[in-house]
Amino acid sequence: MRVVFMGSPGSAVPSLEHLVLNGYEVVAVYTQPDRPAGRGRAIVPPPVKESAMSYGLPVYQPAGLRTEEALATLAGLKPDIIVVCAFGQILTQAVLDIPPRQCLNVHFSLLPRHRGASPVAAAILAGDEFAGVSIQLVRVKLDTGPVLAGAAVPISPRDNTGSLTDKLSLVGARLLGEALAGWRRGEITPRPQNETEATYFSRINKEDGEIDWTLPAVDIWRRVRAFNPWPGCYTSWEGKQLKILEAMALPGEGSLEAGWVVKLSGCEAGVGIGTGGGILGLLKVQQEGKRAMSGGDFIRGQRDFIGAALPG
Repeated sequence: MRVVFMGSPGSAVPSLEHLVLNGYEVVAVYTQPDRPAGRGRAIVPPPVKESAMSYGLPVYQPAGLRTEEALATLAGLKPDIIVVCAFGQILTQAVLDIPPRQCLNVHFSLLPRHRGASPVAAAILAGDEFAGVSIQLVRVKLDTGPVLAGAAVPISPRDNTGSLTDKLSLVGARLLGEALAGWRRGEITPRPQNETEATYFSRINKEDGEIDWTLPAVDIWRRVRAFNPWPGCYTSWEGKQLKILEAMALPGEGSLEAGWVVKLSGCEAGVGIGTGGGILGLLKVQQEGKRAMSGGDFIRGQRDFIGAALPG
């Protein structure tokens, strides 16, 4: 079976490697173009490109797949099937019509719940007990295709989007192998999604990370986890950005005015901030231009922080 793989971030690498290590004929890998990243804005290749090159696989990085030239190149590879995992481009019907065994997508949610570009963050924000992976057939309308296989993964209170995505990427690679083998043998009947149960979560923006202290502590705690590693949850103090890297919700800890900072005793978090419902304990913070540290260490070096009123 000739396979074309389409993916870009690190979360797609386990699925690509599973195909290679299990003997699938991966004839090409499509990924996003190299882009500037980091403070130095150096040009950095997508993790999938680096993985593909380490296995000696041909890599294609078109800006899009809508031109006649791009479609002809893809068709010329004669793929039996296209496997997609976090590619970052929506496939047109012209692309979907190329492989006779269709296009399979590894989506990090329990479809039809949490369709869209940020399903892992969506599960954390919603307070779900489980996240998951769905292997689905790709359709032009995003994440609506019938499902071939699914697996649930419990969400730990300490999970953030980064750690949970790492778990799901490994589960997804295994599930892809099982689904692909069953699909190849004709042993799987695709299950249509129930549209009445569908939810959708759009792409996250950098501005979403700014904390609104009038929200309940539980909601802010979920946002801290959901927006880690990107865009991060942040507030400001003394004219500098203060990132909240880890936190804990203390919903029953009395009431403070939203944004007021208080020292906490007998608690894992050494410092807390009043919210619209309870207190948010700070476990790890990072002030702009400085290293990350525990909340307790931060207030030992920044004594004026206790009693401050944060914006938002």
